[in-house]
Amino acid sequence: MPPTNKLNPAAISPETLALLLTNAGQRLVTEEQVRIIAEAGDLLSEHDTINIVKYAAYLARETGVRE
Repeated sequence: MPPTNKLNPAAISPETLALLLTNAGQRLVTEEQVRIIAEAGDLLSEHDTINIVKYAAYLARETGVRE
């Protein structure tokens, strides 16, 4: 069985998150855009990674999305 590259949702690089968002939304999301949001929400870890759950929660709060 070939090795798989697993993502850690608690520690995704801004570059990888931009790629995931671009692929999921069929719209270009740049690393710079991800960083701007992450910096505004104080979401970048000391290792320059982002917790995708906290990123999504921050976006939901900022855009007023509620379930």
